[in-house]
Parts: sequence; C-alpha cells; structure tokens
Amino acid sequence: MITAFALLLASVLFIIGIKLLASPKTARPGNRVAGLGMMIALLAALPQLHDSHGAGVSLWKWALILAGIALGLVVGAAGAYKVKMTAMPQMVALFNGAGGGAAALVAAIEFAHVTSASSLTFVISMLCAAMIGAVSLSGSIIAFFKLEGHFDKPVTYPAQQLLNGALFVISLLLALAMAAGSHSMVLMVLFLLIALALGVLMVMPIGGADMPVVISLLNSFTGLAVAADGFAIENVAMIIAGTLVGSSGTILTLAMCKAMNRPVTNVLFSAFGQTGAAGAAATATGSVKSVPADEAALLLGMAGRVVIVPGYGLAVAQAQHQVRQLSDELAKKGVEVSFAIHPVAGRMPGHMNVLLAEADVPYDQLIEMETINPEMDRVDVCLVIGANDVVNPAAREDKSSPIYGMPIIEAEKAATVIVMKRSMGKGFAGIENALFLRDNCRMLFGDAKASLQELVTLVKTG
Repeated sequence: MITAFALLLASVLFIIGIKLLASPKTARPGNRVAGLGMMIALLAALPQLHDSHGAGVSLWKWALILAGIALGLVVGAAGAYKVKMTAMPQMVALFNGAGGGAAALVAAIEFAHVTSASSLTFVISMLCAAMIGAVSLSGSIIAFFKLEGHFDKPVTYPAQQLLNGALFVISLLLALAMAAGSHSMVLMVLFLLIALALGVLMVMPIGGADMPVVISLLNSFTGLAVAADGFAIENVAMIIAGTLVGSSGTILTLAMCKAMNRPVTNVLFSAFGQTGAAGAAATATGSVKSVPADEAALLLGMAGRVVIVPGYGLAVAQAQHQVRQLSDELAKKGVEVSFAIHPVAGRMPGHMNVLLAEADVPYDQLIEMETINPEMDRVDVCLVIGANDVVNPAAREDKSSPIYGMPIIEAEKAATVIVMKRSMGKGFAGIENALFLRDNCRMLFGDAKASLQELVTLVKTG
C-alpha cells in the first residue's frame, strides 16, 4: 500500500514538474519537483527488488545497486555543473542515449527469464523496449558526435532506404519468432544488434543542423522504451514517466519542425544542408557594410527602441552577462530594450531563454517571434548577436532557398540592423544571409563578448 502511494506521488510530481518546465520563470522549481519525484520512485522500487527465483537480493547485489546510484548521481551532477551551455545538446544526447540503453538492457534481462507461462503481452513489451531503446542509444551517440563536429554533414549512400527497410523487416521477423515461442537469447542479441545498426543508419544521413530535432525525437523513443518496460514489470511510475517523456518529446519535435516549416519526414530523409547553398545568394544584391563600435554605440544610445536577437554565436562567446549589462545601460538612457526569441535559435529549444535567464535578464523582456514581428517596423535598432538563418529574409523572399517558408524574426524591417559576427560565415543551413547585404544593415565584426563589453563601455560614457 505504501509503495503504491509512493509511486502515485512520484507520478504526480513528474506531471507537475513537466508543467512547470513550460515556462522559464518556473523551470528551476520544475526540475526540483521532477527530481524529487524520481527520488521517491527510486526509493519505492528498492524494497521490491528480488532475484529471478523470487528470493531477496544478496548483500553484494545491494552493494552494486548502491554503487550504481552513487555513480549516476556523480555523473549527473558533474554534467549539470561543468558542461557549458554550448555543449548542453551533446550532454542531452548522451544522457538520452544512456536512458535508451538502460531500457534496452532491462528488456534483454527480463527476456532471459521468459518461460512458456509468460504472457504474450509481457514478451511483446520487452521486444518493443529492446528495439526502441537500442535505436535511441546508437542514434543518440551518432547525434552527439555530429554536434561535436564529427561527420556533421549528411552521410548518404546508394539504396540506403532499401537497406534500412530490409533491416527493419528482418528485425520484425526475429520479433515474430521470439513472440511465437522461440525464447533464444541468441535471437535477442541479434535483434539488439540490428536495432543498434538501425539507429546509426537512421541518424547518419541527417545533417548536423537538424540534430536538435533528432535528439528530441530520440528522446521520445527513450520514453516509449521506458513505458514498455514499465508495462512488462508492472511499474506504474515507469509507465507514466515514460509516457510523459514520449508524448512531450513528440510534441516538441513537431513544434520544432513547425518552427522551421518542415515536416518530420523532411528532417529524417532529405539530408538537409547538403546542397543548395547558393539559393539565398541567387537574388541577393548589395554590399556588406561594416560599422565601428563607437558608431554602433551611438546608434544604440540614441534609439527609442532596441530589439536584440540572440543566436548560437552569443552562446559560443558566453556573452550573456555582457548583453545584460548593455541592456541595463541602454535602459538608463531611456531606451526600451527587448529580446526577440526564435523557437529554434541556438542548438536546442529554449537555448536562448536559458542562456539569458542565466544572466538574470527579466523574463518580461523576452518576446516570442510571433509577438515581436508585427512590431519590427517600429524598431529603431535591431541588434543581431550570432544569429544567422533565423533572421535570413530569404526564408520569405527566395523560393529557391532551402529555408524558404521557415518563419523568421523579421529583423530587416527595423530602421537599422547591426549584426555582430566573427566573420561572414554561414549558418547551419549552409546558405548566404541576404540580410547582411541590405542597405540598412551594418556588420560589427569581432568576438561577441569583447564587442559587447566595448559597447557597454561606450554607451556608459557616451
């Protein structure tokens, strides 16, 4: 009775935690609430442990369990404290892969205990968990390496869909054989190996620019695998937690694809970013015009309204505190400052929100893309920091561009646009940005952190 109540309480805390994560204002307590739920679920599960014969767990197995818990706590804490914001997607990919691998391992171990008396539901649940978890594990590892810059370009080869289809059919045949009564661990190992191969082959043809979407999708896979394990071992907390992760990951994946105006199938099967780099440049005319820091500071200080568009370059430079200082100095001069947030700016959803929250930028200054766009023609200066594709007007104007149709922050409508970049490098989509050639656009080249600090000093003394 106590165990059932504890698992129910943990499930409620999971739901509340995810609800709180929906807003930057409540994200931190949401993490704590969900973490408390996980601790309660873990403690509730420990008294139920037993070996395959129903006997109590031996002392040395308890030692292994406690050592595993301690190791997980240390690795999780180290990752949370030491990993930079720019590497957060990689950490998410690894942790997600670990979850998928754990789900697959649990399924394989439980399958080893299958007998002729085991129900078909139990066997099917284990097979689903093993397949989905193994795909998530290998796919997440490849996603990690792509985000790290290794083979981040799409890797395609002849008949790749045919090969993937053939492997999937073979895995289904193996699953049918095991579900029909062939409880051989050799078949299970082969089944897992094919699933691991499918995860690799599924992610390798996808470009590095689409890895955030892939990670979100694989995250939903891990949730489904955990839920399937929960059905098999009759653990309510695992069923609810896995279902929540699976559904929220799917919703997030669809939301990200909508923000890019691309279907999920296009992300998974189009090798986006491999070709078509000249699309945006085909209709772009004009020349790049640079601006010195003192002139940029003068434009900002004399403006009535300034909109700052943060991008991945801001995260790379770790300049969030400097941009907060600049915002504060402009506010002292009576300038209205707000931040325009694109849903897929950076390397993961909410990347910019978290980055700016780290610098204590007030939440009411963060304006979503749909809200800020109708007001951009009344903005005096739009300061773009490290963003590229999310402000590229080719997405609205050039039908030949690979990002055509993707919703963007309409920075070009501001009276003056100042773009802070290290160089004229291209964004994740691999195309030129037509905004940089507009008559009202000026480029402030240099490291974002150093440039922002200089702007802070100039605005303060100006």
